[in-house]
Amino acid sequence: MAEASKGQTDQKEQRPEHNGQENSMDRLTHEFQNLLGAVGERALSTVGDKVKGMTGKLTDYAGGGGSGLLSTLTGSGGSLVGGLVKGLGKKAIGGLVKKITGGGKGGKGGKLKITNIVESIDIGVPIRMVYDQWTQFGDFPKFMKKVENVDQPSDEKLEWKAQIFLSHRTWESTIIEQVPDKRIIWRSKGAKGYVNGIVTFHEITPDLTRVLVTLEYYPKGLFEGTGNLWRAQGRRVRLELKHFRRHIMNQVLLKPDELQGWRGEIRDSKVVKDQETALREEEEAKEQAEQESPEEEEKGEEEQAEEPEEEEEEEEEEPGEEEEAEEEEPEKPAAKEPSKRPARRRKTSAQV
Repeated sequence: MAEASKGQTDQKEQRPEHNGQENSMDRLTHEFQNLLGAVGERALSTVGDKVKGMTGKLTDYAGGGGSGLLSTLTGSGGSLVGGLVKGLGKKAIGGLVKKITGGGKGGKGGKLKITNIVESIDIGVPIRMVYDQWTQFGDFPKFMKKVENVDQPSDEKLEWKAQIFLSHRTWESTIIEQVPDKRIIWRSKGAKGYVNGIVTFHEITPDLTRVLVTLEYYPKGLFEGTGNLWRAQGRRVRLELKHFRRHIMNQVLLKPDELQGWRGEIRDSKVVKDQETALREEEEAKEQAEQESPEEEEKGEEEQAEEPEEEEEEEEEEPGEEEEAEEEEPEKPAAKEPSKRPARRRKTSAQV
């Protein structure tokens, strides 16, 4: 009994220490919960302030007519997020513009990207008809869809106006060399792109002509550069050549007498032979050819008249040959003597 009472006394003495540890743990837990609550309340208050500030800025953006959304959201632009967004935006836009236009800042100091276009088409008419129709530059807007107007202030100068997507472009061309039924070479200049090139004409047969077009396209501007990304200009040239062939086959071929091309000649951007001189020389060459043709016919008739006389002479010589043949015929019986000898030999054998 004494030992039991002693054990109970020891338990009573240990309980105050255990209760002190539990109280300290409870206080620590309570303080930690208070700390978490304070941090949570501060975070919520910060988020609420941000949301209120963003709401106010969006209200100001809507009230200001919708301008400057990026500056409204990022402040005056001095923040890290605002600077990063602006930097990335400028870099992306600048790279896209550089890729499209092919130039540096402001389009200065960058090399223009040249687009080489080579196309050909065969047309079933004589070469003169094809060349004469090509020299009628003022007719191009009638059958080429994107060519709006062509003015020719002089024989070697051309002013073009065409449609590029939704925009309209103008440029000036100077003919460097032009040889009838052979080739036309030109150089151009323009603020929003220009085209240099050469077109040659080749006679495959008297009624089949091949047109070969070689162009150097220098695009400038947004529309030109954008179209240059997927080679839209090359497809446009191919389509316009088909329109040119359709116009000749359906319109010009039915009324060839109404077509009158420019037959002059240009060398080094200067007219060395005008239209009147070229037509006069063609008429003179035609008359000379007509005069030479009757003389050739007379010569041919004289040669035909001389040929029968030679035949008569040959015929006259033939009877003389026949007489000589007849005179030689009597000598033939001498050749028959060998045939009699065998008969005599047979007689001698019979006698023997």
